[in-house]
Amino acid sequence: MPNLIELTPRGWYCPAGDFYIDPDSPVERAVVTHGHTDHAYPGSRRYLASASSVPVLKQRLGPDADIEPLPFGQSITINGVKVSLHPAGHVLGSAQVRVEHRGEVWVVSGDYKTVAEPSCEPFEPIRCHVFITESTFALPVYRWRPQSEVMAEIHAWWRANQEQGRTSVIFAYALGKAQRLLAALDPGAGPICVHGAARVFLPAYEAAGVRFPPIDSAEAAEVRRMEGRALVLAPYSSFRTPWFHALGPTSTATASGWMQIRGHRRRQGVDRGFVLSDHADWDGLLSAIRETGAERVVVTHGYTDALCRWLREQGMECWKASYGRRLHEEVG
Repeated sequence: MPNLIELTPRGWYCPAGDFYIDPDSPVERAVVTHGHTDHAYPGSRRYLASASSVPVLKQRLGPDADIEPLPFGQSITINGVKVSLHPAGHVLGSAQVRVEHRGEVWVVSGDYKTVAEPSCEPFEPIRCHVFITESTFALPVYRWRPQSEVMAEIHAWWRANQEQGRTSVIFAYALGKAQRLLAALDPGAGPICVHGAARVFLPAYEAAGVRFPPIDSAEAAEVRRMEGRALVLAPYSSFRTPWFHALGPTSTATASGWMQIRGHRRRQGVDRGFVLSDHADWDGLLSAIRETGAERVVVTHGYTDALCRWLREQGMECWKASYGRRLHEEVG
């Protein structure tokens, strides 16, 4: 019996429904899990995505992209195949794709995190026969502490920098991580500035009901006038640019799951690393897989060998699928 979903050079493909999931080249019909550019590729004729992700995808794919919004939990039939989208908890609107045909159910998870927080819809376990899971942080060393503890560290670092007259700059991915941090920052601690690359997504989040504190301009001249009191959220690509050098005295940090390993922080050249990820940690991956009740698991992009080995030792059927043809965009 052929697989309901198979990995092709263009991405995950459902032959029965004749559609792709997160293709990395233009296709006739694409189902998109979320707005990161390694999952949302421009140029396809038609897109299907969660309703709350459409404003984000319009920023990524262009204002004229033909995107059909599908509310979470509702289904659509494509060439006899039933498709529904369910929250993945990764970024605003991120979705798992449930595909059902002739009594068989597959779920493509996309990227996901299992810990709920206010900036996006919480992860929803979906029962299925086959679960296609990411494995970005699929090693036991990756276990996340509660967000409240990490935010307490960030606020303490911010206060210490203010005492030294240094502007605090946190490098975080422009879509997802920056908004998550912003929603958790205390505006009473000082001015908060957001780089334009992340600011462009704020209206989509606000339209979905996410609440943010007041923000100030991230123009270098404005930040300097704040005399080292501000915290600036910016993408890592802005580090060591003329804009960054014009900020005056700074202390720098990166917020990412990769900061769990000290060597990653050294390679990035920042002063601090805060462990905060929009992906599931080791325990989150295992719990998500268990809750699906899947008979088979397909493991993609990340520590595929480690996760497959562990699952097989537990008696589960598991195999690897490679995303080697594209780079994974999210910094973690």
